[in-house]
Amino acid sequence: MKVAKPFRFKQFTVEQDRCALKVNTDAVLLGALASFDQPERTLEVGTGSGVISLMLAQRYPSTLITGVEIEDGAFEQSRGNFQNCPWSDRLQVFHQPFQSFRPKEKFDLIVSNPPYFENHLQSSKKNRNLALHTNSLSFGELLDGVKAHLSQQGRFFVILPERQMEELNSLAVQLGFSPVSSTRVYDKPGSQALRVIRSFGLGEIGKINEGTLTIKNADNEYSQEYASLLKDFLLIF
Repeated sequence: MKVAKPFRFKQFTVEQDRCALKVNTDAVLLGALASFDQPERTLEVGTGSGVISLMLAQRYPSTLITGVEIEDGAFEQSRGNFQNCPWSDRLQVFHQPFQSFRPKEKFDLIVSNPPYFENHLQSSKKNRNLALHTNSLSFGELLDGVKAHLSQQGRFFVILPERQMEELNSLAVQLGFSPVSSTRVYDKPGSQALRVIRSFGLGEIGKINEGTLTIKNADNEYSQEYASLLKDFLLIF
């Protein structure tokens, strides 16, 4: 069986042989785009390898980051990656379902690259099902937890395909959230949106700030905006 190699960033390395989902574009984009003005506390729901939390630890030198991960291998993986990074004193991860997570403090920034397959044929691998399918964490359960743990002025960032984002957005509005920003991610100019990264706040926020990000240009090379966004992280830039 082929073992996944570590993914090396400029300031840290992500071991990924024990988690179902490897370092991918979704995670890297969320780690680079999720933002808050100097968050005191940050929470990642579904930590996986820990790559998003590690990127946020690099970006925000004073934030304390907490991860929650239900799957055994991914929990051990993220814990190891946290222990071996330059910011180990600011990172921790809990091994439990998000539904039972009961922190004492609220969080200024909450991020999630959540499972979104519903009623799809599942894999024979339990860890992959936990990472990809909503059986273990529905959108409603995710939003209920975020609402309970988000500070009054805090922001929740999530990445999803377009259809699933609209489903989550509808539920979020019903629960008292307002969308704050939305970035549609395209592979190339003229293609359909691959993903949407959206942020939410509690209560009435005002007009949503909308934007786009294209990963590659017409020549199939990385776009300048993508390279600029990730130049502090990826070795290829």
